[in-house]
Amino acid sequence: MTVEELEKTLKTDNLNSLYLLYGEETFLLENCVKKIKKNFGELINGINYIQIDDKNVDKLISDIETPAFGYPKKLIIVRNSGLFKKETRGRKKEVNKEKKSHKTETLQEKISLYIIENIEVIKETLVIIFIEQEIESNDLQKTIQKLGIVCDFERLKPAQISKRLKAICTAYKVKIDDRTIGYFIETCGTSMMNLINEIRKLIEYVGENGTITTKDIDKLSIKELDSVIFDLTDNLGQRKITEALQILKELLYNKEPIQKILITLYNHLKKIYITMLAEEYKVNVAEALNLKPNQMFLTTKYKKQATYFNKQELRNILQQLRDLDYKTKQGLIDINIGLEAILCMMA
Repeated sequence: MTVEELEKTLKTDNLNSLYLLYGEETFLLENCVKKIKKNFGELINGINYIQIDDKNVDKLISDIETPAFGYPKKLIIVRNSGLFKKETRGRKKEVNKEKKSHKTETLQEKISLYIIENIEVIKETLVIIFIEQEIESNDLQKTIQKLGIVCDFERLKPAQISKRLKAICTAYKVKIDDRTIGYFIETCGTSMMNLINEIRKLIEYVGENGTITTKDIDKLSIKELDSVIFDLTDNLGQRKITEALQILKELLYNKEPIQKILITLYNHLKKIYITMLAEEYKVNVAEALNLKPNQMFLTTKYKKQATYFNKQELRNILQQLRDLDYKTKQGLIDINIGLEAILCMMA
């Protein structure tokens, strides 16, 4: 089930008995969990509301079997339990040896089998939500896929983000065009939590019947570090060293750790170098950079910045940044002075 389909089903009071929710877009995931809780009704911790993690996951079946005294149903949330990871080889061998008697099962298999055998009772008395960062296919995952709802909260693509942001703006009677939304996403990243916080700030600023512009975004929005590094690199490529140094000073003023700036700049320039090689050898740039579906818009930006430099120049810069990291750790140079010196040498 897609995120949109799940959100649609949660607009009704009809809850499924089994959910497996996982993925990187934790903001939307947690929003869906909140909706399930709201639809479920009153929650009394330890009575009709149980929380389980990797430390007490072995008690899951016991908690399922314990009645929700005084309540028709119980909500159990199983978070980051480790149940959806494959067994290690050593553990598998151990289990296989024990299985000669056909009595020993992994916890995953035991819970999976229990759910299959007791699904009718579970439907009547329980709502169980499994929440994971990532999953691997196993018996339990397949069981929930068959008997419940599995939803992957992967990072949204720009078009999906744009649709959601427009809906928020429309709800507050604020206008924003497609080009401005695109600029907003490029500036603030693709994390829905950050984007919603930033769009609300802009909505309050322009007010009802107002229009959000790129100038408003530049004035009020907190730029994602990667976006700022794009700006810094644009200035370096165009040999605008004063502007590049000013961006660096603003990052430091906003308390961005200098080591993080160094690493981000190094990785960014490395991606530009990879882009050069990909184009030279006729390789797909997005694949070479290992971009995710929601990052495809970055391809054009990397290609443009690749035109600012030559390969030898970039190799030299990357080496200088590596040397700076080493010298800093040895106490041979101040990292701030060293990074400024490298930027100046790029003039």
